Amino acid sequence: MINIIHGILLILYIIDCIALTVVVLMQEGKQAGLTGAISGAAESYWGKNKGRSMEGGLVLATRIMAVLFVVFSLLLNLKIFS
Repeated sequence: MINIIHGILLILYIIDCIALTVVVLMQEGKQAGLTGAISGAAESYWGKNKGRSMEGGLVLATRIMAVLFVVFSLLLNLKIFS
């Protein structure tokens, strides 16, 4: 029974690793360059509503998957499942 739980956790861990990599690579860079410094990119429409955009969703997904990554890592390294 413990080997089955370990196998399931390992599969979920691998899926989380792949998904986390994909989501991080989908995000835009944070460097706005000279244009962002002059025009004030934070005051634009997209800057104010970033939480509702696709970029905001990717940031939230990254945070959730990072927490799951840590939790799965800790669970897989418990001596119970060895």
